[in-house]
Amino acid sequence: MSQITRDHAGALLSIDLGAIEANWRLLRARVGPAECAAVLKADAYGLGAARIAPKLAAAGCRHFFVAHLAEAIGLRPLLPRGCTVYVLHGVPPGAEADAAAHGLVPVLNSRQHIDAWRKLAATLGRRLSAIVQVDSGMARLGLSMAELQQIASEPSAFDGIDTAFVMSHLAAADEPANPANAAQLERFTAARRLLPPAPASFANSSGIFLGSDFHCDLVRPGVALYGANPTPGLPNPMQAVVRLQGKIIQMRDVEAGAGVGYGFTWVAREPSRIATVSVGYADGYLRSLSNSGSAWLDDIELPVAGRVSMDTITIDVSALPEGALQAGSMVDLLSPEHGVDEAAARAGTIGYEILTSLGQRYAREYMGD
Repeated sequence: MSQITRDHAGALLSIDLGAIEANWRLLRARVGPAECAAVLKADAYGLGAARIAPKLAAAGCRHFFVAHLAEAIGLRPLLPRGCTVYVLHGVPPGAEADAAAHGLVPVLNSRQHIDAWRKLAATLGRRLSAIVQVDSGMARLGLSMAELQQIASEPSAFDGIDTAFVMSHLAAADEPANPANAAQLERFTAARRLLPPAPASFANSSGIFLGSDFHCDLVRPGVALYGANPTPGLPNPMQAVVRLQGKIIQMRDVEAGAGVGYGFTWVAREPSRIATVSVGYADGYLRSLSNSGSAWLDDIELPVAGRVSMDTITIDVSALPEGALQAGSMVDLLSPEHGVDEAAARAGTIGYEILTSLGQRYAREYMGD
């Protein structure tokens, strides 16, 4: 899709690359001497890996994680030599040679992953790098303790494989008091003893704030880079990254008792002024924000009135002076003052979903490049 201009779009999404870099630098300083990676899966959480990856590489980031092989193949040419791209889901069966040809490092999550990567190393006649993931209690990806014990009895299991890191993933890092965090750390430590000695990677965004015991040798922040709060319930230590401004299509006055939107789920209690905004659930403005989301003009809240439609929302702008808005005016849907975590709370979800749902019909402007 060609670049969408501000004049042609129904909304403007501004992305602050300088804030992303500042967030990475803050996290790196917090975990030193451990290294700080960047997770760029899902197109850098919806914000554009092609623009964000080079910015972080220029700042000194050398480790980049994505979920799928296709993402990794697309990302690799955007980064300078000396940077490594890791594939969290490993390599689909039969695609191992493609991963090696592109210089990618898979995460080996299963015995099948290990066997296939070892076989390719033997075929190519050279050693291949990989991360080995162990399941420390999340029961999602990684080698089980039973598999680890079996592998530990086979000296040739990792022939031809250089283990860059042993990793695992925290299930409740955003709940510092949850005993699962300490239990996973204990299991991870025990699992590492069954594998060849290698550096370790454990902490995600929230895990960084659990303390140095969780930092190991490499941390893997994702959502915190993009401005979401990795410490729920505490002030957000990260800089805001996104601002979403929706464009007004039409203004109208409605009488008391008038219904607005599909199903008339919002009914005017008094004569009201309604603005229709050119953003809807097809743009990632979640339908669960019906009658619960808000727009803002400066510091004045403008509640969503009625259901979110595919392409539009309607907002009650009665609190504004007449004439303050007109067709073409912009209102904030996400801003530094009212960010992804606030929108997520109103939608009954998490900041991750708000970010990764941001659509492709916006005009996008990058700052601090």
